[in-house]
Amino acid sequence: MPDFTVRTADQLPTLLQAFRKEAGLTQSEAALRLGVTQQTYSALERNAEKVGSARLLKLLGILGVELVLSKPASGPTQPAAADPRTPAW
Repeated sequence: MPDFTVRTADQLPTLLQAFRKEAGLTQSEAALRLGVTQQTYSALERNAEKVGSARLLKLLGILGVELVLSKPASGPTQPAAADPRTPAW
């Protein structure tokens, strides 16, 4: 699969399903590797925007996907904070 830019959590369910299928894994197989039931995995895949970062990173590792963070080439998408010592988030 090519690289994907993820800008919203709503994109995650479709991407996770596609990466799982590309890895040749069923939900049951992915669930077993993640240490959860198939039902829990199914809910996780459907509601990926609610998954904790540690579990998401573990799942990405199982699927053979790497998380890369980078700044957009055009610069920040949000205005900088008024106080430069205060993070923009």
